[in-house]
Amino acid sequence: MTERKFPDDFIPAIPRADTGTITPSEIIAMAWDDDTSFDNIKLQSGLSESNVIKIMQNHMKPSSFRMWRKRVNGRASKHEAKRAD
Repeated sequence: MTERKFPDDFIPAIPRADTGTITPSEIIAMAWDDDTSFDNIKLQSGLSESNVIKIMQNHMKPSSFRMWRKRVNGRASKHEAKRAD
């Protein structure tokens, strides 16, 4: 295994303490993921589907939000409880 080389002026980021809360960026990443249902997001964060939608709407460009809504609307993988397996 080779050792990683960094530029001489490289300054590593200061480690941040984990506060135990899920950030809006993490919620957005979970919402975009096809394999993560709204039920799973609620288990991890306590946020309902409507809360996730509000976060997405407030933190994304309108066109990106519309694309995401079109993509997840009616998608079985995002709505586990409604699946007929």
